Amino acid sequence: MSLELSDDGEVWLVRDEETGVATEGETRQQALEMLDDAVAAYNGEAGREPTDEELREMGVDPDENTSGELPDILK
Repeated sequence: MSLELSDDGEVWLVRDEETGVATEGETRQQALEMLDDAVAAYNGEAGREPTDEELREMGVDPDENTSGELPDILK
């Protein structure tokens, strides 16, 4: 992995050497978290349906979602 501050010092640039996936973040920590998400997506490991508890935390009642589709906010 490579991690460096951009030339203008505005963002952190991070790249996973194994996959070639790269991303950036306003902070070092954010850049690393973004890379974790990007590599997971690249490997097909990201994305899952939210749990009923997660839906409730976002103000969505899972029992009222009878269409079988995710609410627009989660798409």
